[in-house]
Amino acid sequence: MTERSSSNVELCEQSGAVLPDVQGVLDESRLADGTDPISEQGILGLSGTVDARHVIAERDGVAIGVGTVRIENGTPNAELAVIPSARDSGVGGRILDQLLTLGGPQTQVWSHGDLPAAAALASSRNLRRGRELLQMRLELGGDQQLPADSRPADVVLTTYGQRSGSDVDAEIVRVNNAAFSWHPEQGGWTLDDVVSRRSLDWFDPEGLFLAYATDDSSKLLGFHWTKVHPATELEPSIGEVYIVGVDPAAHGRGLGSALTLAGLQYLRDRGLPAVTLYVESDNVAALRTYQRLGFGKVFTDVAYIM
Repeated sequence: MTERSSSNVELCEQSGAVLPDVQGVLDESRLADGTDPISEQGILGLSGTVDARHVIAERDGVAIGVGTVRIENGTPNAELAVIPSARDSGVGGRILDQLLTLGGPQTQVWSHGDLPAAAALASSRNLRRGRELLQMRLELGGDQQLPADSRPADVVLTTYGQRSGSDVDAEIVRVNNAAFSWHPEQGGWTLDDVVSRRSLDWFDPEGLFLAYATDDSSKLLGFHWTKVHPATELEPSIGEVYIVGVDPAAHGRGLGSALTLAGLQYLRDRGLPAVTLYVESDNVAALRTYQRLGFGKVFTDVAYIM
């Protein structure tokens, strides 16, 4: 196949909010590839909610590609998308080169869906596979049955809608960072991370489940933050196991399964046909929990590194 020229394409670097200018690129890429090309955190960067640098490719003043790079827990994370009609023209390579220059040698470049074209582009820049993030899915319709409630007798579950406040936010941050101390992005939350997510359109206080000991209502044991994705051109609205975090000091009590199940029951009761989640491929304990609940793998996201 002859590669089309990208010589009439201009690249520009920007920061702040650029999402309206590049939304068409994201929409076309999602329709072509069957998966979102940019993660939620990347979208927050493109919308100006979190600090990020962007590279936009334009032809005749119209965006045909976009890349974004941000620092999470000290690690640069980059993502990019190119409209289908501009692929195989060198545009993706030019965007990637600029992102790697902005991010430096520690940059992780994410491919959502483990697409062959992305693998070829990464290989052309001598990038290798680093992390793998699995997207798993559970169908809730038909005869699908969820396991019986298995919460420990000495644990009470409530929701953020029933109990909110700055003290709860602080406990969510504490438990999250303890539970994900090993995780490159998730383990470095601040109060701003909780507050910014509560301000998003999808936040549902009744869908954020909190676990406390029956004899100590001040110390959070774990939480399950659910999310509902609006319907798209590809599928109806679905739920997500957004975050399940359990304080390591409370491990061994079945809290992870109990919190996950509570969220699944809530999402099913809302009439959602399916639930998705993301989990690191080497997180064996979490994988076992989700597989027992009936989740199966549907996509793999890959972080390419130098």
